[in-house]
Amino acid sequence: MHPAPLIVQRKKKIFSAKSSRVITKFYLPGAAERTRHIIARVLGLSDQEARQNLKQVMDDFAARHKDIRQVFYRHFAEIKEFLPEGLELSEERKCLLGAFFTHEYSVQAAAFFNPSIVMHPDQSHLNEKCMRFILSFRSTGEGHISSIEFRSGVIDEKNDIRFDAVSRFVETPEVIKNPTYDKYLFQLKLADMEAMNEVSRGILQDLPARFSFFELQAAMQQKIDVRREEPVTLLHDTTEKMLWLTRSNYQLKFRTDHRISERVIFPVSENESRGIEDARFVRFCDTGGEVTYYATYTAYNGFDILPMLLETKDFISFTIRTLNGKAVQNKGMALFPRKINGRYMMISRQDGENIFVMSSDNIHFWHEAEILQGPKYPWEFVQIGNCGSPLETEVGWILLTHGVGAMRKYCIGAYLLDLQDPTRIIGRLAEPLLSPTEKEREGYVPNVLYTCGAIIHNDELIIPYAMSDTSSGIAVVSVPDLLARLSA
Repeated sequence: MHPAPLIVQRKKKIFSAKSSRVITKFYLPGAAERTRHIIARVLGLSDQEARQNLKQVMDDFAARHKDIRQVFYRHFAEIKEFLPEGLELSEERKCLLGAFFTHEYSVQAAAFFNPSIVMHPDQSHLNEKCMRFILSFRSTGEGHISSIEFRSGVIDEKNDIRFDAVSRFVETPEVIKNPTYDKYLFQLKLADMEAMNEVSRGILQDLPARFSFFELQAAMQQKIDVRREEPVTLLHDTTEKMLWLTRSNYQLKFRTDHRISERVIFPVSENESRGIEDARFVRFCDTGGEVTYYATYTAYNGFDILPMLLETKDFISFTIRTLNGKAVQNKGMALFPRKINGRYMMISRQDGENIFVMSSDNIHFWHEAEILQGPKYPWEFVQIGNCGSPLETEVGWILLTHGVGAMRKYCIGAYLLDLQDPTRIIGRLAEPLLSPTEKEREGYVPNVLYTCGAIIHNDELIIPYAMSDTSSGIAVVSVPDLLARLSA
């Protein structure tokens, strides 16, 4: 007797791209000579002309951003080095100069997709059957550059979903100019990069256990000045690798008065200059009960990918670090929400087509991986991979997967893994849990359904999912019904 088909309910809510979601970015239209030409033209305006031009800019753009004047001052500071030495300028002239080196960028002009969902860190003023949540999305704008945006809301006792109002403003965070680094971890990462040598040891030897970027710069400059007996090539290559590592590991901070829907994490380092792709958020609980939110994502610079790890406690301050080790050389990694048998564990795809399970004693370094499953059914013959972090139930871990079949059609499937040994598969669906409908198959990349993370609440599996790399929706399925099928 065949079990009854799983009932999957699609919610009416659709998240679509809005080109009006714009951030401000520093704009440098050319080399130093062109920059000086622009500055000279602005300085050549009379005071009255400068005031009129600034008024026009403020009339056009002040209502589109919370504090556009501060943005202009910040960008003016970026071009101060090109000004004639000793020049005194009025605040109006500084502001106007900053405006000429500012531009808007529509973060989701092309797409708003690949969502994940986690419990909000603030669950105050809710009854025990309700849950406040945070949704993350991959937003894609001009040049196919991807960033991370957020939405929030509450799931009530009936599992009805209410979304918070979305602010019309979008803001990027402050990039911490002088972040600190853990010396031990920094050394491990250098060793993994094959850059732990006499040069790097000499630079690091007198630095404290936690050192700042400026302290590292000073130690590097001292080494360069002395140069000692090291070959120039080794000195140059090592210091370049150390700077690359510091630029790839950084900190961000939003203003506390920015609502969650106003926050966007836009690429900062050169390694992610072409996009931050497919962040898989997970609410991680350590053995002492402390909660940290992590997200694995793929940094892309137009040529190479680099696996990254984002960390936050409050979705206000974020730490971004590289993931290291021979087992983190591909896309699509998802961290388990707790340690298992004393070790961190992660689902990944090492070879582009199979699902692997990874384990490590250190969340930043991954060297061990074993295959979990390869493609088995026709709807996944091309490749399989995870669709977010595994979800814990009393009988096992629910792992959502994506499978790619004929005509590059992406569907979402499901596994059940053993609680104590996630390398053991208890069961899996032979047919997709979610397949693109006629309405969902049209978009930027046709025939694709994809998610970066689901959540369980009141015995229902809530799956935010992307439709053809264009927009996103939400599907819901009964957890007991799903487990019955997975355990059969």
